[in-house]
Amino acid sequence: MRRLKQFDPLVIHDFEEKTFHMESHAHTYFEIGYIYKGTGIHYLNNSSINYTAGDLFLICPEDSHHFNIKTSTRFVFIKFTDSYFHLFESANVQAGVESEPTKIMRNRLLKETKLKITFPNTLILKNTIDNIVRYAATDLNISNSATIYHQILSIISLAKESIIHLDGSGEQINTNQEQLFSYIHDHIYEPSSLHIKSIAAEFNIAPNYFGAYFRRYFGMVYSEYVNNYKAKLIKLRIQSNQFTLRQISDEFGFTDESHLSRFFKKHYNISPGAYRKQ
Repeated sequence: MRRLKQFDPLVIHDFEEKTFHMESHAHTYFEIGYIYKGTGIHYLNNSSINYTAGDLFLICPEDSHHFNIKTSTRFVFIKFTDSYFHLFESANVQAGVESEPTKIMRNRLLKETKLKITFPNTLILKNTIDNIVRYAATDLNISNSATIYHQILSIISLAKESIIHLDGSGEQINTNQEQLFSYIHDHIYEPSSLHIKSIAAEFNIAPNYFGAYFRRYFGMVYSEYVNNYKAKLIKLRIQSNQFTLRQISDEFGFTDESHLSRFFKKHYNISPGAYRKQ
């Protein structure tokens, strides 16, 4: 797999095509992808995500992805290196953002499903993309533009605001809860890290109190949340048709395919094999 390199701190690409010009690839930069028009499938790491006009994707250097275009698609890609945010270090400190943008872009949820951006944020996002594209069409040095910088921050802020809706709760959470939320998603492939004893120690919560704490702030039993999220990811793996049941079983720490099948059937009342045939 090719790993693309970028040397300019910031690059804006705006183009339309009927067949995506690249196979699955990784790169050395961060990338904000906006679908201006068109439909298709975005293959991101181990997930396949249907896309349509208005969708937003946040890609990191450790990710690999490509697009299967169904109808002619106009893409706007905003690509920036680690050095880009260092150009505005003084502004970062004053605003208290520092490494926050890249941290948000690495959120595991963004690699498993697409953001649910709702009105009026959809309109704000489109207008912001329009502003960036228009500005980039000039002869100005966009890498040093504070205007573009703050536009990019606003896009990432919209993404952060939308992340809280990805689990279906739709409730605002504070910083500590968000860290717990992220920890679960980051370690969903490591069952031992999600044992109550391990996660309680990570967040300095008494193991005997953790269950009540989680239910109080998340409105459901901890094990139920973890299993529902895991089942959702497994469903996405099967839908992508890129992995065998053995591979999925190994990825999520099941003892064998039978164990995976029982788990999946408990959640969806259908076996993984039968679901794949559908």
